[in-house]
Amino acid sequence: MKAGVDVGPTNTDAALLDDDGRVLATVKVPSQPDMPVANVRAALERLKATDLTQVAVGLRGSATSVTRRRELRRVAVVRISGDSTRAVRPLFGWPDDLRTAVNAGAEIVDGGGGLERDDRTPLDRAAVSRFAAAMAGTAEAFAVVGLFSPLDAEQEHEAAELIRAEVGNLPIALSADLGSLGLLERENATILDAALSGFAQAVADGLGTLCPGAAVFVTRGDGTLMSLEHMARHPGLSLGSGPASVLRGAGALTGLEDAVVADVGARRVRVGVLSGGFPEEAVGGANIGGVPVGFRIPGLIRVARPVDDAELAEAVDRLQPGADRLPLVVVGGGAQAVQQGIHPEHGLAAGAIGAIVSPVGGHYERIIRLPDRAGLPAAMDAVMEEARAVAVLAGADPRQTVIIHADDTTLDYLPGTFVKLRARAAGPPSRW
Repeated sequence: MKAGVDVGPTNTDAALLDDDGRVLATVKVPSQPDMPVANVRAALERLKATDLTQVAVGLRGSATSVTRRRELRRVAVVRISGDSTRAVRPLFGWPDDLRTAVNAGAEIVDGGGGLERDDRTPLDRAAVSRFAAAMAGTAEAFAVVGLFSPLDAEQEHEAAELIRAEVGNLPIALSADLGSLGLLERENATILDAALSGFAQAVADGLGTLCPGAAVFVTRGDGTLMSLEHMARHPGLSLGSGPASVLRGAGALTGLEDAVVADVGARRVRVGVLSGGFPEEAVGGANIGGVPVGFRIPGLIRVARPVDDAELAEAVDRLQPGADRLPLVVVGGGAQAVQQGIHPEHGLAAGAIGAIVSPVGGHYERIIRLPDRAGLPAAMDAVMEEARAVAVLAGADPRQTVIIHADDTTLDYLPGTFVKLRARAAGPPSRW
């Protein structure tokens, strides 16, 4: 049997499912503030489930840490770019209180790949080592960001080795591991990834002790799962995981792959879109705690409680893709306040159900130069293999991991024939 848990700000929901996906039981317990592991434990105890093979948890704790400026490590930032980006320094535009909570120091060093390998500037190894040594005892984590790491991530790894030689085994987040292309959004995401490393490790350690013998996973903002080990390495991927789980759950409970979903909570209504069975991501990127980041999270419209029918209808209309209207699915603890739409059975526990029915996922994107389109299939095959590898690293069964999305975009604003390739892979948990 499998259990899904969705830790919300007011209540924690849990659901017990059998191997065929049938819902056997659901429970709801009040959430204790800032105690995610204790909330999961209480929900599982109320569920009275034994011999679990898999547990999947939807967490909002990472986003809460950022928005409340708590449980964040102080991060030293190394940007590898040289003079080309000095006009806009790391953490530019961050809210003052968040910058104060996170910033241990920042340095822009010479180096970075170019559009061509021959254009690459050598990494200023001495500058990296000096900065790392100066941050020893102050910084609790490091973030390394290369201007052209979507093309060539070699210098990020080189800088990480130099930092580790000076400061030992502190967490080091690399922007190349996060995949997004825009420099500032990718840099912000990498800094938050590093800042959340302490919180994530504590949660991973706590969840790992709850269900001996069960494979434990955490939901991601793209509607897939990752192992506790992967979450500890990349905690920022859990941002947006709560809404993503709800959207997935709404689809699982109704059998719909495309729908507008209203999650009616105690304090607000969040409206998002399920597309092809997965959450439709925020257009123009995500914003967490006042910071634009390069993470994949659901695009949502928020409506205040008590529910105003006109406001909700406007939000639903704004998310409709066109003339062919998608059905509205209403879930959440306050779903009874909304009369319209489909109200599925067990909709109160949609987030918990969405967590446990989700696959393990991986995402990979790169910019490459192609002299002509004839080389595109081979290049895309390589990117898809990388996406599969990321999914397997996150805990997917390598024998059943498949590509769920792939696309290519010609980058006309760059000189030459540069193409952005993206792929997403997903598969069942390897220990399931």
